[in-house]
Amino acid sequence: MSAESNSKYEERLTSLGIRPTAIRIMVLRAISEDPDGIISIADLASRIGSLDTSTIFRTLSLFSEHHLVHEVDDGSGTQKYCVCHCADLDHHHGHIHLTCTRCHKTVCLRDVPIPAVPLPSGFLAEESEYIVKGLCQSCCDVIR
Repeated sequence: MSAESNSKYEERLTSLGIRPTAIRIMVLRAISEDPDGIISIADLASRIGSLDTSTIFRTLSLFSEHHLVHEVDDGSGTQKYCVCHCADLDHHHGHIHLTCTRCHKTVCLRDVPIPAVPLPSGFLAEESEYIVKGLCQSCCDVIR
């Protein structure tokens, strides 16, 4: 990886108060470049190859604390992570995820915000998840 290609990741980390180490840049780069926009620790470990899962977990936990990534519980039994693309830090207004109930692939719909939900007086939302479960195109093709 060139220093120039890492600069955007370094800048993103620095802007959130995270020291941009080589490991943190590697993890941010791998999760940012995932075609589905969402990835598990095991998938990150196999993609990166040189890091163990505990190092990746600690890095993602730090990223989550700084609202760089958010955790997605898609019902597959494996925690997944997605880079936050929120213009502001109002993190309880995230985006929708699609999860295939057959192959357990999850995809981010970054441009589709979670619809506003009227909350009872006195309830303060801290975060929300919106997961649509069904069959992806590949699994639909297999069963037809």
